[in-house]
Amino acid sequence: MPRAAQDVMQSVIFSAVLDAIAALKAASGNLPNNLLRQVQAIHGNVTMADLPKELQDAIAASTRAAFAGLLKEGYAVAPRDAAPVRSAPRQGQLVPRGADRPTRSG
Repeated sequence: MPRAAQDVMQSVIFSAVLDAIAALKAASGNLPNNLLRQVQAIHGNVTMADLPKELQDAIAASTRAAFAGLLKEGYAVAPRDAAPVRSAPRQGQLVPRGADRPTRSG
């Protein structure tokens, strides 16, 4: 039985946060002062290019793992206009595979 999308996403985000913290620690050389400087450099307007390479790599790996986890649990993520759907989900909404396929009777 597939898990609910909320459970899958919670698991993905939890893993991504742990991986990001580990990447920040690795980028700082496990030196507390360097780690503090790197954490303080992260703000609302930071770009991916501004982050340490280790953190960029961790984010990329977490993104790949998130989509792999969703696919493994039976969810499909597609652009809104990718395929006609009976009940149109909002853009970016996760829909279980086969959930909106018409059924044949008879």
